[in-house]
Amino acid sequence: MHESVPDFEMPTEEQVHLAAETFRLLADPTRVKVLWALLQGESSVACLAELAGAAPTAVSQHLAKLRLAGLVKGRREGTFVYYSAANDHVRGLLAQALFHADHIDRDIPALHSAAKPHRPAAH
Repeated sequence: MHESVPDFEMPTEEQVHLAAETFRLLADPTRVKVLWALLQGESSVACLAELAGAAPTAVSQHLAKLRLAGLVKGRREGTFVYYSAANDHVRGLLAQALFHADHIDRDIPALHSAAKPHRPAAH
């Protein structure tokens, strides 16, 4: 069936692996918040922690993983490190994910329950 599609190409195994790893790293709400904040401009761990509503140590660990994945970069100034998004590809990736989240059919219960933590009904 795909043979009939002109110029049909599958990504390489390495591309697939790296894309999946990127999505895996972004599958955390704190990381999405941190990355979105960094797309607005560089920031310190303390500021990012406040924006993300997380402990600075947790944000620091998230940043280390995002940095190793090439999604963020750090700039040292004295004893402080200021982080920023690695490049415009990161902006596009996150913007598309958030745009998609905004346009998900709200009638699909499985997506709704996955996006929001379950809270027992009050009695």
